[in-house]
Amino acid sequence: MTAVLGALPRVWADLEGALRSRRPVFVYYHGRRRLICPHALGWKDHRPMLLGYQTGGETSTGALPADPRQRWRCFFVDEVENVVAADKAGPWGTAANYNASRPFNAIDHVSVAVPAEPPERR
Repeated sequence: MTAVLGALPRVWADLEGALRSRRPVFVYYHGRRRLICPHALGWKDHRPMLLGYQTGGETSTGALPADPRQRWRCFFVDEVENVVAADKAGPWGTAANYNASRPFNAIDHVSVAVPAEPPERR
């Protein structure tokens, strides 16, 4: 399914709510359950895109990388099957290489993004 710029998939509101409140969520993407912390929502090549920091769950490559800077994942929002609150699954996660103004070139047009944390909070 391909969404056009401006059309929001049904899970967008859930992802945006989690992003704005810095709440981890489980997403089901390509048949895998992933625990992520949404950091940015926007558009990539006219499709809705999510940049998330994965803290648990399944991956397509096996175990999560030991280096926290390599746990960033991009998800086409129109391919996310479900979003479930993960309030008891652990704290919000991020990494020092997050750049709110340009999230890894993953998103052409950023609609909403978590502000970067000051260095003293990391």
